[in-house]
Amino acid sequence: MEHLLTGLDKEFEEMVSIRRYLHANPELSFQEIHTPAYIANYHRELGLEVREGVGGRGVVATLRGGKPGKTVALRADFDALAIQELNDIPYKSKVDGVMHACGHDGHTATLLVLAKVLNSIKEEIAGDIVFIHQFAEELAPGGAKPMIEDGCLDGVDVIFGTHLWAPTPLGEIWVRKGPIMAAADRFEITIHGMGGHGAEPHHSVDAILIASQFVTQLQSIVSRRVNPLKSAVVSVGHFEAINPFNVIAGEVKLAGTVRTFEEDIRTLIENEIELLLKSVCDGAHATYEYKFTRGYPPVVNHPEETEFLASVASQIHEVQDVIECDPFMIGEDFAYYLEKVPGTFFITGAKDPSWEMAYPHHHARFNFDERAMLTAAKTLGLATLEYLTTNSK
Repeated sequence: MEHLLTGLDKEFEEMVSIRRYLHANPELSFQEIHTPAYIANYHRELGLEVREGVGGRGVVATLRGGKPGKTVALRADFDALAIQELNDIPYKSKVDGVMHACGHDGHTATLLVLAKVLNSIKEEIAGDIVFIHQFAEELAPGGAKPMIEDGCLDGVDVIFGTHLWAPTPLGEIWVRKGPIMAAADRFEITIHGMGGHGAEPHHSVDAILIASQFVTQLQSIVSRRVNPLKSAVVSVGHFEAINPFNVIAGEVKLAGTVRTFEEDIRTLIENEIELLLKSVCDGAHATYEYKFTRGYPPVVNHPEETEFLASVASQIHEVQDVIECDPFMIGEDFAYYLEKVPGTFFITGAKDPSWEMAYPHHHARFNFDERAMLTAAKTLGLATLEYLTTNSK
């Protein structure tokens, strides 16, 4: 274990170099070509067993320990977002309109260098380690589910994963037993009215007015239909009515997201949206189209594995505090792994102490303190070795 920690210290510069290369060369979800090839080549040069094209574009590398034992899986995602980067940094994205604005470049660099260091001590390892490099986390249906269907968890006893989190201070590890991230669903709505002259509203059915009333009343679903002791979010992120200034719109398109932790609340909101939509449209002599798409389920951490991870993290020099956090309303398809095998997903603080503020994830100026990768690597690595040692056959 000491060799692991000192080895990661020595290889930190390579970790930073890999992260910056990936940051400068991002690829969108379901369009990843060069990134998985880069990952596969790195593992292949280490001498690990490598499977490419797992579930589509995923990469799985397996390290066989020198002694028999259990199997631990570690996961990192590698897709980027359709965002034009505004950071003025030497490793700024070279791809117009595409940016690593969520830290997946850091996740990948962390796992690659961790694999390198673990490989250097493989003869002392009692068990196997599976490195899951996942495509398309950012865009449902995501890459986790097809990778699982293609066998990435076959034989795995436990899985660990982390997210570098820019708003959380460097040196903090956030954990939570049970739900830590929410189900992330999407709805799309088209309201059909009847267009007309802006000076003669009585001869038209104003789709903008109807859509505005609907959006305003939509918030009452959470405040008045959901138990106030439960958590839910309904947000409209897209409102489109392209029209001349003097013409009453005959059509409006809406899209938004629903975030929940419990299946009954999820179903309730799905149904209540349409009931409200029908009521508003019927009252205004309009019609509608409604589509509700279920995205990722909630990320639900297993209690025993979460307690174990928290204990391991507290032993690491770079970790100043291990905190039991509140749940996040963001979504993550790590949820699918935890539905299949025990494990936990935790947050690694990545806010530079010198920053007054950190730009949020999915922002055009997003960045993180690269030292967080070392914290993440040590936490994942130590958890792996302690689990395999404790559970060795």
